[in-house]
Amino acid sequence: MGDQTVLDARPLGIIAAMAEEAEGLIAEMRAHPRATVIALGGRDFYAGTLWDRSCVLTLARIGKVASATTAAAMIHHFDVGGIVFTGVAGGVAQHVKVGDVVIADALMQHDLDASPIFPRYEVPLLGIARFKTDADLNARLAVAVGDFLAQDVPKLPKTIRSAFGLKAPSLHRGLIASGDRFINSSAAILALRSELPETLAIEMEGAAVAQVCHDYRVPCAVMRTVSDGADDAAHVDFPAFLRNVASAYSFGVVRRFLSS
Repeated sequence: MGDQTVLDARPLGIIAAMAEEAEGLIAEMRAHPRATVIALGGRDFYAGTLWDRSCVLTLARIGKVASATTAAAMIHHFDVGGIVFTGVAGGVAQHVKVGDVVIADALMQHDLDASPIFPRYEVPLLGIARFKTDADLNARLAVAVGDFLAQDVPKLPKTIRSAFGLKAPSLHRGLIASGDRFINSSAAILALRSELPETLAIEMEGAAVAQVCHDYRVPCAVMRTVSDGADDAAHVDFPAFLRNVASAYSFGVVRRFLSS
């Protein structure tokens, strides 16, 4: 569990994988005259304040390696007191719908398999398959998400809400699985449900960030907006959802989270 004093005293790291997931947050930070941009490791890190909270914001790019190096840079170069990863994910559980939000209580790599030397899904020589996230960050995020879904989503343009079926979206908390593969196959989702039935959503970065934060004992949280069903239609829905919905969710939830 994170030390709230440490979290408040040091900058909060905020990471997204793609520009569409954080463009509103970047614009908000850059509007402040004291915001700085530091180029490091092929990425731009935006350091400044968001809603009176010291933050460092960056785009990791896609995948586990990219997100792991980004999290390590956040910790070593910027001395962040915690990391929040925000972005989109494909829904896996049948009750998780497009427009819902999943906060990870734990994350694992669904494509990690060093068997028979080590158990499937377990990180070799670490003895851990599922990495827990920070309970305090999760609780604060859950409040922010709940308020956003109830108060802000109904204000999105009706055409957008209708196009993506955003009808009373819900908050879920549980297991998120990460892997270096964009899942857009109904067969793959059925297999994942069979092999890891607790999985709520699937993405490509969160478990790597959680492992880095575990190694360095830095609190982390991962919040995902469900963009598609990770099925045969995912490649069609995904780009449109990024453009029209993802940025609004990330901006709105993070604003409420930091303002609380």
